[in-house]
Amino acid sequence: MTNPITTPISATISTELMHTEFLTQADPISLHCVQSKFIVLYFYPRDSTPGCTIEASDFAELYPMFIEKNTAIIGISRDPVKSHLKFAEKYNLPFSLIADIEEQLCQAFNVMRLKNMYGKQVRGIERSSFIITPSGMILKEWRKVKVEGHAHDVYQSILDLIDL
Repeated sequence: MTNPITTPISATISTELMHTEFLTQADPISLHCVQSKFIVLYFYPRDSTPGCTIEASDFAELYPMFIEKNTAIIGISRDPVKSHLKFAEKYNLPFSLIADIEEQLCQAFNVMRLKNMYGKQVRGIERSSFIITPSGMILKEWRKVKVEGHAHDVYQSILDLIDL
């Protein structure tokens, strides 16, 4: 299944943001230190909700294939580290989950949106994914992601980038 908005781009993330350390359920990480050819950043609304659990599980299932293609996966939400730890342990997630409580990455990638929930407008993360390089070049983005088949779509894009 193809997601509604998928864009090849060549924007760059600021050097400052690439060197910023972010807390995860494991060790703090900065994006420039990730030792891989590609980095998949996927932004999701909340730990342990149905859609977010399916998306994380799909990426976890494909994780060995991503690693084989020298690609790191990093999930990002505004949940605290403690929530990420429980989520990662419960679903056996093999990748880092960044706790973007201050919304540094959310703002930089412009994923915060007003959403309607039970008749009220609330700010939340619009499910989005990006393929970037460790130097900060954004190679591809997906906005308004539909969970079903998304991890496979991202993997296929990695294969396509390798073939370029």
